[in-house]
Amino acid sequence: MSTGDTGVSASLHDHRLPMPVPVGEYDRCPVTDVLRRVSDKWTLLLITLLGRHPYRFNELHRTVEGLSPRMLTRTLRALESDGLVEREVFPTLPPSVEYRLTPLGVSLLEPLSALAGWAVAHHAEIVAVRQRPA
Repeated sequence: MSTGDTGVSASLHDHRLPMPVPVGEYDRCPVTDVLRRVSDKWTLLLITLLGRHPYRFNELHRTVEGLSPRMLTRTLRALESDGLVEREVFPTLPPSVEYRLTPLGVSLLEPLSALAGWAVAHHAEIVAVRQRPA
């Protein structure tokens, strides 16, 4: 943490951004890239669930109301392509598939937990500010 009273980590606080920020630089930013992935509708929930234990596809589908099989497949494939989730196929009839977090995915749980803790702690304050007249 920085020595100031902002509570912002030194790496984020001290980072110099060009002004104006070029759109290409913003689009190539690794933070922007990762936040786009984890902030889609289902990713954060699936990472949280898979952080508890591995799931079979149908078990995961039944666990999340409103998540279609197609969207579950797309989200899991995206997480696989990022190296956050691994898929294991079992030689049964019919074949069954189990999903689990990779070590990289597990390493994401702590920073996501910190963000979730901040969101819960400050949500009422944010809602109150949103409700103020403009």
